[in-house]
Amino acid sequence: MRRRTAWWRAAVVGAVLSTVGTLPTSGATAAAGVLVGSPTYGAGTSARGDSAFAHDDSTFAYDEDDRPVDGAATTADATALKPGETYRSSIRRNATLYYRVELDTTSTAYVPVTAVPPAEAKVAATDGIKVSVQNAAGAPCSLTSAGFGAGLSPRPVTALGMRETSRASCRAGGTYYVRVERRDATGSGSDAWGLELAPVTEPPPARTGPTKAPEVWNSASPEAVTGEPRRRDGGAGFATARTLGQGVWRTGIAPGQTLFYRVPVDWGQQLYATAELDGSSADGGYVSGALGLSVYNPVRADVDDVARSYSGRPTAAAVDPLPPVAYRNRYTVIDKVRTMRFAGGYYLVVHLNGQMADTFGQGPHGLTLRVRVSGTAQAAPGYSGRSAPRGLFEVTDQDRAAGAAGAAPDGAPGDDSGAMKALAVGGIGTGTALLVVLLVWTVTARRRASAQMRVSAQKPTA
Repeated sequence: MRRRTAWWRAAVVGAVLSTVGTLPTSGATAAAGVLVGSPTYGAGTSARGDSAFAHDDSTFAYDEDDRPVDGAATTADATALKPGETYRSSIRRNATLYYRVELDTTSTAYVPVTAVPPAEAKVAATDGIKVSVQNAAGAPCSLTSAGFGAGLSPRPVTALGMRETSRASCRAGGTYYVRVERRDATGSGSDAWGLELAPVTEPPPARTGPTKAPEVWNSASPEAVTGEPRRRDGGAGFATARTLGQGVWRTGIAPGQTLFYRVPVDWGQQLYATAELDGSSADGGYVSGALGLSVYNPVRADVDDVARSYSGRPTAAAVDPLPPVAYRNRYTVIDKVRTMRFAGGYYLVVHLNGQMADTFGQGPHGLTLRVRVSGTAQAAPGYSGRSAPRGLFEVTDQDRAAGAAGAAPDGAPGDDSGAMKALAVGGIGTGTALLVVLLVWTVTARRRASAQMRVSAQKPTA
């Protein structure tokens, strides 16, 4: 849940570009451009998946600061979770686990749980997890579920447990329990699924405002965002989600892969998003639920999701128009409205069905994201305290800069070849460009190695 946006990269790249923008292009810079230039994106891939795209084979990137924790079979043994921290756990087939969290009398609490099955797992449409928050007496405060759907493709799925003080039985301060149930009728046998838990608390507003959701808002689909696509590879988890602003973004995605992006959306603004999968040169074939696009809010609540089948032709998945972000959106029963309840980083999660490999090749396949953030940012409602983690429900100038640059979180994988090409074409000599590239590669490699060591040390035992 922490915001590791590499805003400083956007600032440095912007400063360098402004410095070299007036320099003449030379033969040396052209040679540097060949070395560090971004790859060429074709209209599609071959039946065997030949492509210019690179991709990460990992199924999910856990937060490098995740604390290992074991779920308990009973509430009596439940391990405590602290809001603002993130945790890594695991759950076996048909198991039910408990965790506990201490809450005050005023804050709203959110406990998103992401389940990560093995990449080779066999899943049914109804498989997934159920997450609930219960008071000390066992009365439920919320109950949600997340499953794999008709596409039958294993991937990270997230369900949210929530405690709101508007419910009388969940108003008192004290101990609450997070119940996580795995549903796996036919799946991966005794193999454990990974879990990531990220509890959050939201303080109440300092002053009471309207307690009714807006009844009228612009629900018309806007014109598609146009312009030259910019290369931006996605992250493999919420913690490594690449920050995007408005624009057209280009990457590649392999069958079975899930990409995570983060879009800063301020109070009063609306988010629109479309994912477009390139056509294929393969003859015939059809994959149900091939391309999935989901939107999650800053506490990882599912806002909206859509899946599209694929027959080799260019295919687009667009989420329904979403209302402007407003605190009082929570006072409705319409899910896609009530989940647009605070500002912050909204996640775009794109999944390509693993069954695509059998018919249309291993890929990666060309993917285009069109993102629009419309509306003028408005003042925040004025919270009476701080969220945990701090600053979760706000959009900063650093967020906006990172979104414009398509920045990757510190230490996370991300392709900055477009920026490197701009440096080369702008007039930096071959030697200077090489030094810049080597410096970026060295720093990135060290961070990835450090993060991998931490993840390996924290890997839960099944």
